[in-house]
Amino acid sequence: MASHKEENALSGEEILVIEDSITQAERLRHILGKHGYRVLVAGNGKTALAMLEEQKPALIISDIIMPGINGYELCRRIKAIDDCRNIPVILLTSLSDPQDVIRGLECGADNFITKPYSEEYLLTRIRYMLVNRYQLPERTSLPGLEIYFSGEKYVITADRRQILDLLLSTYEAAIQKNNELIRARDELNALNEQLAVANRELEAFSYSVSHDLRSPLTNINGFCQVITELCGDKLDEQCMGFVRQIYNQTRRMDQLISTLLNFSRLTKSEIRPETLDLSSMARAIAVALRQNEPERRVTFIIGEGVTAHGDMRLLRVVLENLLGNAWKYTCKREGAEIEFGVTEIGAERTYFVRDNGAGFEMAQADKLFFPFQRLHSAAEFEGHGIGLATVQRIIQRHGGRVWAEGEVGNGASFYFTL
Repeated sequence: MASHKEENALSGEEILVIEDSITQAERLRHILGKHGYRVLVAGNGKTALAMLEEQKPALIISDIIMPGINGYELCRRIKAIDDCRNIPVILLTSLSDPQDVIRGLECGADNFITKPYSEEYLLTRIRYMLVNRYQLPERTSLPGLEIYFSGEKYVITADRRQILDLLLSTYEAAIQKNNELIRARDELNALNEQLAVANRELEAFSYSVSHDLRSPLTNINGFCQVITELCGDKLDEQCMGFVRQIYNQTRRMDQLISTLLNFSRLTKSEIRPETLDLSSMARAIAVALRQNEPERRVTFIIGEGVTAHGDMRLLRVVLENLLGNAWKYTCKREGAEIEFGVTEIGAERTYFVRDNGAGFEMAQADKLFFPFQRLHSAAEFEGHGIGLATVQRIIQRHGGRVWAEGEVGNGASFYFTL
């Protein structure tokens, strides 16, 4: 760490920054300038070499990835210039490859700074290099040391001090990254614990909803039936209409509670994958839909031999929701058709449910998979707006994605991958 006296001595030193990114160059200029350094900026290696013919800075900071001459080659050329050999060169790198260290040694770099870097770390490295610059003997060209790494030959000409500084900076960067990973792990563990607490609270709330809310609803329904049976003949039609409305709305609320509880359970339950015959599953769902409304005439087109690997119970919920939606939104269509099958989209196996029903505006497609977001009023089509949100959660838990295409009056197509 530089002393206060050394800090004052370093103030005013000239540093050459070689960086093709204007944003990064200006950031370095700002940081160094406010700490008293004089900053020169070159946008590429060719410009930097031309500047070194006229000026000899106290330190050079160079990015590695640049057009034309990269940082390694630029450092090698700088170290080959007699009156520039002793100027410390710091390379900015991501250190994503062990060969970065070997290339740094080969070109004679003095230090690495790993991106992204903190201001404090950058200044510490610079002070270290500038303070120790005065303690170094004049460098002369050294005979090359040939080494082989990953099947390639490298010639190392750096002196012992350069090698030590470079390796220490690499080790320091590794320690810094490790500390960041430890902090991230600790933060993740804390968030996981908070999530576990939130899940326990949600389960407690679900239990409360299931028992404490349903109990008064059951009582209200019961009293409505009692009033109808015991007092029905004493009430006028308007009063009886009010009683029926109360009864119907409490039943609707009970159904909504059941839907929310099922949504919670389905999106948290354990996945048990197996090979499934989705064609048979879709046919069974189609039979059930027809039995519920035998008066409707709907043509089902179900692809043969459609299989998938996933949780049978969860994927059945997916098909029940998608086919059920298609059934619901084709109720006003003469010659209604619902199709289920599989296709290839972008070399990806993609399942689909398609209908020729009410459709929707594509501008509103992003609302489809959010809970309680409905594109049609309850007066047009019944529902709670939970079905497609359930589909999305299940598909995401299988590692896939789901999306929709539609046109008002011309039906909708829902696609999903697994």
